[in-house]
Amino acid sequence: MPDAPMPPLQLTDVQRSVASELDRIAPVIDELGRRFADAGHELSLVGGPVRDAMLGRHHNDLDLSTSARPEQTERLLKGWAEAIWDMGRAFGTIGCRKGEWQVEITTYRSESYDPSSRKPDVDFGDSLVGDLGRRDFTVNAMAVRVPGREVEDPYGGVVDLAHRVLRTPGRPEDSFSDDPLRMMRAARFAAQLGFTVDESVVAAMTAMADRIEIISAERVRDELVKLVCAPYPRLGLALLVETGLAERVLPELPALALERDEHHRHKDVYEHTLTVLEQAIDLEPRLPGEGPDFVSRFAALMHDVGKPRTRRFVDDGTVTFHHHDVVGAKITRKRMKALRFSNDDIEAVSKLVELHLRFHGYGTGEWTDSAVRRYVRDAGDQLERLHVLTRADCTTRNQRKADRLRRTYDELEERIARLSEEEELASIRPDLDGNQIMQILGIGPGREVGQAYQHLLELRMDLGPMTEEQARDHLLTWWAARG
Repeated sequence: MPDAPMPPLQLTDVQRSVASELDRIAPVIDELGRRFADAGHELSLVGGPVRDAMLGRHHNDLDLSTSARPEQTERLLKGWAEAIWDMGRAFGTIGCRKGEWQVEITTYRSESYDPSSRKPDVDFGDSLVGDLGRRDFTVNAMAVRVPGREVEDPYGGVVDLAHRVLRTPGRPEDSFSDDPLRMMRAARFAAQLGFTVDESVVAAMTAMADRIEIISAERVRDELVKLVCAPYPRLGLALLVETGLAERVLPELPALALERDEHHRHKDVYEHTLTVLEQAIDLEPRLPGEGPDFVSRFAALMHDVGKPRTRRFVDDGTVTFHHHDVVGAKITRKRMKALRFSNDDIEAVSKLVELHLRFHGYGTGEWTDSAVRRYVRDAGDQLERLHVLTRADCTTRNQRKADRLRRTYDELEERIARLSEEEELASIRPDLDGNQIMQILGIGPGREVGQAYQHLLELRMDLGPMTEEQARDHLLTWWAARG
């Protein structure tokens, strides 16, 4: 996984890629192009689909721009599209579905912004070039007219794409003043595409970082999720830190650059964290499902955020971060709430941060079966992600130590698998249920039933499965001891 930009593309490869993609989507763009042309309107494929076509990336969500007004677009789609929606009508956008394709067609726009708000005043424009000029980056400001397939590239997007560079069509200061979220998008596109960011764009992002504060937490969160789930998140995260944007949206990340890891003094915790993130990504095939796993990646990013608050200097010159796992979980929960993450995501990531050090008490296998059961119970439905995070957290350059840690964790996973097969650890329960407890003790519903249930659960963890008679004897002994 690179932390540096990839080599330039050859223009011949770009041309070949875009021709191949246009042939693939021809059933949509050629038919629509003719319908609009016959009605006297222009229609062009624009933005991300054009950029991705040149990169050889395929998808079935198509963005088009037109001289037609929304009501005219809607009329032209009737009888062709299988479904039509107009939630974006206020912004000039009509959406539709045709077979496997989802299409959004937007009237040429000319926008002005209130400096205190990201929301534009939308005015319809009258030219494709003017519409392209209001887009975020030159690689997104290209178009292909349909059905004729003439490429429109008024701002040099093809050259920038070939050189893998992000620039704005006009002055970056104007672009970011209009829409500060574009600064986050620069980091996100760097992470998604593996591109470098032009120096003038970086300078504007640095000077205008405070402008991000007018953007809603939800929009910042969405860009951050896309960045973290991108192929090269280190590139985007490093840009956020370099420009000062991270101080405003995820201040826990740049704070790590000030800390030293107690086990690897040659590394700061920030670099260690980015390495853990990359190693967690490499381990994602271990997880169920396909594609990027945001929870696993974000837990890797946040796992050491408790270190700045727990740093202590010892007399012998070493540095400790005791309880940074617990403190980090609290910090993570607070940050994710501020960014309006779902409760499920907050709880999952926070649990992983809190548990990421638990394995280090395993030593060379000293845990009893009881301790292994508790490890599984505490991880709950995050056990597979905890396996990934724990393995990714090993960044030592000492190969012998790394191999030893890997073998030890292999052994722990084998013990978990064996116990799970024998005892169904994932759904572990006491050997008596609440009704049986009340019947044996002769009591009704109340606090004592819950206390008895918890006692039997702890016994189940310590002793493993028991017969009903054994569980009954333990319950009565506990009850008698309570008087």
